[in-house]
Amino acid sequence: MQQATGSNCHVAVLAFPFATHPPPLLTITRRLASAAPSTLFSFFSTSESNTSLFSTSLPMLPNIKAYNISDGVPEGHVFVEKPLEDIELFMKVGRENFRKGMEVAVAETGRKLSCLVTDAFLWFGKEMAEENGVAWVPFFVSGVCPLSSHVYTDLIRENFGVAGIVGREDQTLDFIPGMSKVRIHDLPEGIVSGNLGSIFSRMLHQMGQVLPQAAAVFINSFEELDPVITNDMKSKFKKFLNVGPLILSTPPPAVPDSHGCLAWLDKQKPATAAYISFGSVATLPPNELVAVAEALEASRVPFIWSLRDNSKVDLPNGFLDRANGIVVPWAPQIDVLAHSAVGVFISHGGYNSTLESIAAGRVPMIVRPFFGDHGLNGRMVQDVWEIGVIVKGGIFTKNGLISSLDLVLSQEKGKKMRENLKAIMELAQRAVGPEGSSTENFKALLDLVSR
Repeated sequence: MQQATGSNCHVAVLAFPFATHPPPLLTITRRLASAAPSTLFSFFSTSESNTSLFSTSLPMLPNIKAYNISDGVPEGHVFVEKPLEDIELFMKVGRENFRKGMEVAVAETGRKLSCLVTDAFLWFGKEMAEENGVAWVPFFVSGVCPLSSHVYTDLIRENFGVAGIVGREDQTLDFIPGMSKVRIHDLPEGIVSGNLGSIFSRMLHQMGQVLPQAAAVFINSFEELDPVITNDMKSKFKKFLNVGPLILSTPPPAVPDSHGCLAWLDKQKPATAAYISFGSVATLPPNELVAVAEALEASRVPFIWSLRDNSKVDLPNGFLDRANGIVVPWAPQIDVLAHSAVGVFISHGGYNSTLESIAAGRVPMIVRPFFGDHGLNGRMVQDVWEIGVIVKGGIFTKNGLISSLDLVLSQEKGKKMRENLKAIMELAQRAVGPEGSSTENFKALLDLVSR
């Protein structure tokens, strides 16, 4: 790839410092910085987020500098267990804190800003870019189906109202291109359910309204995964650039297998083991945790369960002694999914986990959605891509999970899912290849941010 020039370019990158938002934004920033060595990238997030992000084993590029901004939590503040309280405090003062941080970066480097790249959730990036006379290039960290749901929020509300979905939860969004399999209850909170007046809901609504005014919107996916929705988003945005999957184009560094997961898998038969992980944020309620344990015990499916230590108290008495598997506080997920012994991935349906399953190309999913984009991702997994199933009724029961395990591991339908996964993985590999769609889109993104 040709290296971009632009010796005076200075790109401000603004992260949304929660959950799994910052890591993919830093991954793409590193890739841009590597391809445009004379462009400066100032990366803004909270101290906690930056400390975690920049402590990896990857060497730091000389043209990326991290700047800490305040998390917005007032001194002496006591959290009251209100949902999303940390996000609301951050967003209340986020615009002003980012502005102060950018002023520091401009003063330190002696370079005016030339482009503003932000997490798409930071909808005020549009106005900040206008104030600085630069292009706004937002990054949406989830898939194109959740993106479409936010862009079409007003139309969805017109069709369903904001209070009238009880009894209509299974109605589909067949009036939106590519969304005919999606049901109302799959949608993230804040579109037609939940507290629509909260700061978080308003943030997502405003994002959907202003994204069409961005110079470009980019996303960690590939055009061939959802061609209908992708073409529709191309008609809505000035530029819509699928630049992923990043896991294939920019593989993460190797991580140590500190709990012996791979050695344990080496002793299992091919495509027989279950890998269970619900990400870093979602937590199973105790009754469902027991249901998962009972299903594993009754089915005798060998398993690796990545479970935080504080959740182990809810496991049935003696389960760990009787279990045909291992419970670990953390697992090297990418390596586990790539192992030939793993035959099913029991997941929350988070976007990164879904992409990792696709990149592995051989492990169907059993999805138990929790919040956010999980329901939409699960629906695509089950009904559009046909590479997994959503747990019956959306929650774990012993018998429901036993039947899902049997379906994926033993039945013809599971075999078909594996074939579909292999085909989608090959499309993804082509997309990030030398002439692939994601590679071409990355060149367009690089041109936009480094000129």
